[in-house]
Amino acid sequence: MIKGVIFDVDGVLLDSMPVWENLGELYLKSQGREGKPGLREILFPMSLEQAADYLIREYDLPKTAVRVVEEVNGMIRTFYAEKAELKPGVRRYLEQFRKAGIPMAVATSSGRENVEAAFRRLSVLDLFQDILTCSEVGQGKNHPKIYLEAAEKIGTRPEETWVFEDTCHALLTAKRAGFRTVAVYDRASRKDLDTLKSEADIFLTEYGDVELFLQQASAR
Repeated sequence: MIKGVIFDVDGVLLDSMPVWENLGELYLKSQGREGKPGLREILFPMSLEQAADYLIREYDLPKTAVRVVEEVNGMIRTFYAEKAELKPGVRRYLEQFRKAGIPMAVATSSGRENVEAAFRRLSVLDLFQDILTCSEVGQGKNHPKIYLEAAEKIGTRPEETWVFEDTCHALLTAKRAGFRTVAVYDRASRKDLDTLKSEADIFLTEYGDVELFLQQASAR
């Protein structure tokens, strides 16, 4: 049964994970510096403020951490407003769900301003009943609050609501809260591919035949 859908954004609706993976290198390049091997792995667990301090120290940047954070955020805003694209096949899924009367919401760790800018440019913003962000909800995706609130917004129960995610921790959070889950393949999560395949109700390597997906979801 499928009465509602909740989508993650980065790596699920938008092909945006490469900019997050390479943000440190891209920023350094804009400053005339070249990132050293392993930079991505070093920066991954850091907050933006911690990463700014690290880049200033290791690459001798003549800037304050506040300035670096402002410039990096500016790069992110520009990417969403001007460059981020839907993953192939996403538009067809969204339009078919809308046609079938299935309400949709977004649950994202990204900022509302960036998501809305991308969706508005891509002409999909009006397809969603609501957008919920982790910062506004007050919990990350290791807690089910964002999914439960999204389901409330679209008026569906967890067991009849399908959550599309590309990362293990988020998908497992939704699953443990009683939601049906769809794992969407993204290059950034390839190391967790086996877990995603085994834990999700449905695994999508790509957004292919939407009618087949609806049949599979309705049969569960």
